[in-house]
Amino acid sequence: MNIEAIKTGENKQLSGADLEDENLSQLDLSRINLAGATLVGTDFSGSKLEGAHLEGANLMGANLQSTDLRANLMGANLMQADLTDADLRGSNLRGANLMSANLKNSSLAGAFLSGANLMSVNLQNVDFRGSDLRGANLSGANLKGADLSRADLRGALLNEANLEEADLRAANLVGASLNDANLLCADLEFANFNGVDLERTCLVGTIKGSISQ
Repeated sequence: MNIEAIKTGENKQLSGADLEDENLSQLDLSRINLAGATLVGTDFSGSKLEGAHLEGANLMGANLQSTDLRANLMGANLMQADLTDADLRGSNLRGANLMSANLKNSSLAGAFLSGANLMSVNLQNVDFRGSDLRGANLSGANLKGADLSRADLRGALLNEANLEEADLRAANLVGASLNDANLLCADLEFANFNGVDLERTCLVGTIKGSISQ
């Protein structure tokens, strides 16, 4: 594999390539095709991957800190990846596996995460405004201080999730599961909880406003 050709932008057709543990940090890799590529442990920190094709790519343990990742990541494996401070606004993460990843302080506003696996993910202070999280599995995730206003969480699993001080204003949680979730001091104004059992959910100090249940 000619790494220099990748770094200089000469080669952007790399579907199925093996770039495990390579250093591709601080590069402009916009619109690169890495669909189905092996990118385990690869360092993309600070790189620009806007418009990149990463469908089905294996990014397990990859370093994606501060990366512009407004890309197609449908079905990608991002288990244990570091995505702190990453820009994922509007990204396609449908069916992606992000289990145990770190997305602290990242932006996923308007992102598509339906059916994604976000179990035990660090989502502290993440911006999920208007994102599509239908049927996503967020069980055990840390969503402390996350902005989920206007997010679509219909049918999502939030069992044992930490939503302390989260912003859920006007969020749609119809059919979601919140068993043993922590909503301490969360803002639930105008949120839709129709069909949701909140009996075992911590609601101490929440701002309920016109919560619909």
